[in-house]
Amino acid sequence: MSAGRLRVAVVGAGTWGEQHARIFACRPDTELVGIVARTPERARARADAYDTTAYTSIEEMLERARPDLVTTSLPNEAHFEPTLELIRHGVPLLVEKPLVFHLEEADRLIEEAAQRDLFFAINFNHRYAEAVQRARAAIAAGELGDVVHVTWRFGGEANPGTSPHRNLIETQCHGFDMLEHLAGPISSVMAQMTNMTDESVYNTMVIAVAFAGGAVGSLVGTYDSSYAYPDTQYIEVNGTRGRALVKDTVQELVLSTAGDETHRHWRPGYFNDAGRTFTETFDRHVEDVLSALRAGGEPPVHARAGRRALELAEASIRSFEDGVRVHT
Repeated sequence: MSAGRLRVAVVGAGTWGEQHARIFACRPDTELVGIVARTPERARARADAYDTTAYTSIEEMLERARPDLVTTSLPNEAHFEPTLELIRHGVPLLVEKPLVFHLEEADRLIEEAAQRDLFFAINFNHRYAEAVQRARAAIAAGELGDVVHVTWRFGGEANPGTSPHRNLIETQCHGFDMLEHLAGPISSVMAQMTNMTDESVYNTMVIAVAFAGGAVGSLVGTYDSSYAYPDTQYIEVNGTRGRALVKDTVQELVLSTAGDETHRHWRPGYFNDAGRTFTETFDRHVEDVLSALRAGGEPPVHARAGRRALELAEASIRSFEDGVRVHT
């Protein structure tokens, strides 16, 4: 690993991939040494925008750029092969969610990374929203008492793809991760889904969950909605002593105490642009990723979290198809 600035390459030149390029091109402690894309035109356009080198081959990029870290931001259903190629080259990785769409592929990636003792991080950046971090701190401090029930709701327009369960796997993976991040391990799921707006895909689902600690909860996910709506994303954590509400990830946290009609609100202040901006959650995560990488430690969010979200999604699919509770 470089003694000074870390050399970082980005595989993927799509919309969110630009956030990867932006971060590593602008940080004083990193150097963006390459962009890999599927076509020369896309690679050159992104590389030119961030003053780096364009590639269409992962192997060529690794040989010429010699990165200390590679990050990936690829089409949701095309994660497995490029990630496996990078793992087999032994390069530290930060990948985008979802990890993959099939549990056997997730197991293979994690096993091969473990065989190489490889740094393997996944970007569940919702954890890094200030409202979420403040809510988690309140829970850890006992301000809410024992958690009794939790709700996650997230919905907007559909992403392209071929999987009939792409909302559940590629978008609501954030929900599964967040439910466990705030309330601990999920022990079982029961699911309802509908394809009423598109026979080829289950755009909307409601998952009832039970937690190992005794709490219950729900995950409501939909592509039959709009990101233009207020409260597109909503988290509610109810405990024996109080409640935490997170609205639109970065917009607001409301902490309440049972029986008290006064409430504490956190909203990002006038100069707190970082706190109010969703993309800045990724900047915060990258800060922790690079600190862990430099220290030789484990990633702040290991790719195992991506496998876990997929495991819960597959359990939910089985629950819906068989009409039963599925233990996880």
